[in-house]
Amino acid sequence: MSRRLLVWLLVVAPALSFAASKETQELQRDVAQLQDQVRQLQQSQDKQLTVLTTLVQQSLDAANKASTNVAVIQSNLQQNLKDEESKVVPAMVGVNSRLDNLSSDTRTMQQAVSDLTTILSKLQAQLTDLGNAVKVMQAPAPPPPANPAAGQSPGGAAAAAPEAAPPIGAADLYANASRDRSSGKLDLALQEFNDYLKYYGNTDLAPNAQFYIGMIHYSQSDFEAAAQNFDMVLEKYSQNPKTEDALYYKGMSLLRVPGHKTQAGDEFKELIKEFPSTDRAKEACTQLTTLGYNTCRFPAGAPAKRAKKK
Repeated sequence: MSRRLLVWLLVVAPALSFAASKETQELQRDVAQLQDQVRQLQQSQDKQLTVLTTLVQQSLDAANKASTNVAVIQSNLQQNLKDEESKVVPAMVGVNSRLDNLSSDTRTMQQAVSDLTTILSKLQAQLTDLGNAVKVMQAPAPPPPANPAAGQSPGGAAAAAPEAAPPIGAADLYANASRDRSSGKLDLALQEFNDYLKYYGNTDLAPNAQFYIGMIHYSQSDFEAAAQNFDMVLEKYSQNPKTEDALYYKGMSLLRVPGHKTQAGDEFKELIKEFPSTDRAKEACTQLTTLGYNTCRFPAGAPAKRAKKK
């Protein structure tokens, strides 16, 4: 039995050894191929890494060069700005100084014109007072009545009384009326403005007095009387400093009188036509919009002089 086993081993062993050697050779070949592939992959990665490193270096060089160029440009720009500033600032200082001097001269001129206007107004009021005094002095004395006891002429008619002289000078009367209006003494101011129109209705301040009478009625909610007085400013006097305000407040007064909204709209349109691009025109436009008008047209050019209505 042992001999048979030994013979079998001697026969089978070379076959088993040959099979193992063949598998080992195949395994070694596969390992060699894998190693070759790893080497090829490593070489490929090395090449790609080299190319990438070169590109990164080139990018860094380009970035450094661009940064240098930007720094140079910024330095040049700052230098140019400093040069321009050194040229412009002194010039602007000179211009500002001239503008300040011009503004001061303008204010001085305005004050001088205002003072001159005040002096002329006082002079005109004094001339008006003098003219009224002369008229009173030149007025003939009234004839004595036929019957002194009855104070009647032979025909039975009462003797005409001479025209009363102004109770106070024009400048003082207007100043008193303005002061009483500002302090809230409206009834007294109303009487004084009416007296001013009675005795000095042809002076330059007469339109103002008429306008402030309307404003007093307007503040007292007597809008019908206010509208009438504002209309007298527009109709009795030619173009004057209160024309624009009189148009506006006449419209505002009519707006508050029942049934006169159309007339109020007409006054606002007239204001926009004659005084375009002013604050009052913008306010009138707002009132027209409230009344339902779609647009406000502001004509170009200077406003024409307002003509009196027939």
